[in-house]
Amino acid sequence: MRLILRKDVENLGRYGDQVKVALGYARNYLIPNALAVEATPSNIKQLEAEKEAFLKKAAVRRESAEKMRSALEAVNLVFSRKSADDEKLFGSVTSHDIHDALKEKGFDLDKKTITLPDHIKTLGRFTASVKLHPDVVATVKVAVNKAE
Repeated sequence: MRLILRKDVENLGRYGDQVKVALGYARNYLIPNALAVEATPSNIKQLEAEKEAFLKKAAVRRESAEKMRSALEAVNLVFSRKSADDEKLFGSVTSHDIHDALKEKGFDLDKKTITLPDHIKTLGRFTASVKLHPDVVATVKVAVNKAE
């Protein structure tokens, strides 16, 4: 089934893309969740009319994401955790902990945008990625020190 995407769908396409997907995927997920519409001539015309306004809004969102990226990359998060003599933590530092620390510093982000390769389970310096926009990813510096 041919569809026009109304929103960005990961691993499928971006707004305005025409994609061909399985009938069940279209009927059961994409169309009911307003992520796509059927690619009829009238829907294609309507998309072309909306696309310019959407691109302007997308440029503004990207610009604000770029500003937030520069602010986030200036942030250094420091966590103090109890650890064993071999520098392994009793517990771990997770993306949830990073989200809470960023929230305390005034950044209101969705938890799902923060990614770590794995939970931090040792002392040291690490980086976490924050996806602010499909094209803008910020890196936050995280340090884990031994609690006294």
